[in-house]
Amino acid sequence: MTQPSAPEWSTNSLARLDGKRALITGSTGGLGFEVACGLARQGAMILLSGRNRDKGQAALARLHERVPFVKARFELLDLASLAGIEAFASALRSRGEPIHLLANNAGVMGPATRLTTKDGFELQFGTNHLGHFALTGRLLPLLAAGNATVMTVASLAALKGELPFGDLNARHSYNPMVRYRQSKLCNLLFALELNRRAAKAPWPIHSRAAHPGWAASDIVANNGSLDQSTNRAARFMRSVARSFAGPVFHAMGQTVEEGAWPLLYALASPQAHDGGYYGPQGPGERRGVPGIAGLPALAHVPGLAERLWTVSEQMTGVKYGLI
Repeated sequence: MTQPSAPEWSTNSLARLDGKRALITGSTGGLGFEVACGLARQGAMILLSGRNRDKGQAALARLHERVPFVKARFELLDLASLAGIEAFASALRSRGEPIHLLANNAGVMGPATRLTTKDGFELQFGTNHLGHFALTGRLLPLLAAGNATVMTVASLAALKGELPFGDLNARHSYNPMVRYRQSKLCNLLFALELNRRAAKAPWPIHSRAAHPGWAASDIVANNGSLDQSTNRAARFMRSVARSFAGPVFHAMGQTVEEGAWPLLYALASPQAHDGGYYGPQGPGERRGVPGIAGLPALAHVPGLAERLWTVSEQMTGVKYGLI
């Protein structure tokens, strides 16, 4: 049975965000939606985004129910399409509205077979990392105008992540969880490198990372529709895994609302710092109140994040600059 979280932290300790505009990717449900609710309660204007307009409108209605005074809208955004990302960012830039908070949250987890984005990248690497890399770069002028805090969601899976630079797109070898871990390590390295580059440039933005511990979100169940394997045994095993994931995460982890705490902490806590990595403080960082998270060994390897950045620029065609 899940034990109640320690009471010494609550979202009431977050900074007020009145007049601030927040964009959250993958916010039609799960962690992203809870982050939107948390920021809205602190006064932020909310821009929900996702791949499905119907889900987006439903999420917008739920957000107004949870936070009646919120100012919010929904925009379509497919992070598995570089052209879609460019169009989305161009539309926002044409409005000239500064972005004060960006939550790079959307994610794909563990499709049984190797799938690709519209640009031919392995789906998890292409969506989770390259999509957010491209989006943040395209939005950099608006982020700078808002002196923005950028929070990128990593995972405990990053602890076992590897970066096979000769096969980042999994053309030669595909294992669902190996490639998920890779994508989450990339998310973390991106956040750390963005912080270093922002300080050096300088760009008036603040980059941080966070992970939700073991949060009972719907990411595993949602990705069931991605499984296109013709192997009936493989599909059956994935179905079994999805049916057990929720109960296990509930028993040994925490709720999706609690899983959003470290993400909100990184975005809006006065105690959070640029370049910081935040997660639950309980056993194994699976649950608990938010605080400083442990970095994987590869995050300390000199030049690794810089190499990933260069490769990401080459793959996406997005180079960071304010012009």
